Amino acid sequence: MATTLAKAAEGAVATAAPAARIEHVSKSFTGPAGSQLVLDDISLDVAPGEFVTLLGASGCGKSTLLNLVAGLDRPSAGSIETAGRPALMFQEHALFPWLTAGKNIELALRLRGVPKSDRKPEAERLLELVRLGGAYGKRVHELSGGMRQRVAMARALAQDSRLLLMDEPFAALDAITRDVLHGELTRIWEAANTGGSAAGGLSVLFVTHNVREAVRLAQRVVLLSSRPGRVAKEWAVGIPQPRRIEDADVAELSLEITEHLRGEIRRHGQH
Repeated sequence: MATTLAKAAEGAVATAAPAARIEHVSKSFTGPAGSQLVLDDISLDVAPGEFVTLLGASGCGKSTLLNLVAGLDRPSAGSIETAGRPALMFQEHALFPWLTAGKNIELALRLRGVPKSDRKPEAERLLELVRLGGAYGKRVHELSGGMRQRVAMARALAQDSRLLLMDEPFAALDAITRDVLHGELTRIWEAANTGGSAAGGLSVLFVTHNVREAVRLAQRVVLLSSRPGRVAKEWAVGIPQPRRIEDADVAELSLEITEHLRGEIRRHGQH
């Protein structure tokens, strides 16, 4: 299926605008020590239906770039265009603890303008999609860490966006739960893109500092240099899905990318 999706995404590029277009974007912050350049002249397109991971050392500006694409901040230079408003999923689930799982999702549906009578059935459908059927009435404290991230994913999908931005959403989870959610995310992304429409069903821009996670998930891995963040290198991932994080092909490509990442860290004098 991954090969079909990749071909569909390639064909869609010629007929539809990118899900995200980042052109010559730079970002500086001003602090007590003066102005600091965090991102420097980044250009990157995310094709319709494409899954891209942003990889780099801590502090290289990955999350800053994601925030810019989400519209939470503005670039100091350059421009960003997206196909509609992106949906954003954070490292922390950011669920409202006084609401049930279902009501957290309904809140996103209400903000999207979904009629009240349709919200509960749609929230239940989204919970089924992330394999949490029957959890509509559960409070946040009744859910495990993995279940909370599933609800957060369902809430992000409730925004019905063509672009899903994910900022290290599985970093705080144990290895087994993380592996399960890798599979769930891949399944949902593939299902959203089945049919290969020109508009592209769902594009994902996923931030991580975990090389194996990047290779496990993505069609394309983009490595950012250490601060200031620049696009250092890209890899097309031709390994068919479903992949496992322990697969030999995943390990081999991860080793190659890790060597480039180490080189960037050494080049910038970070440890």
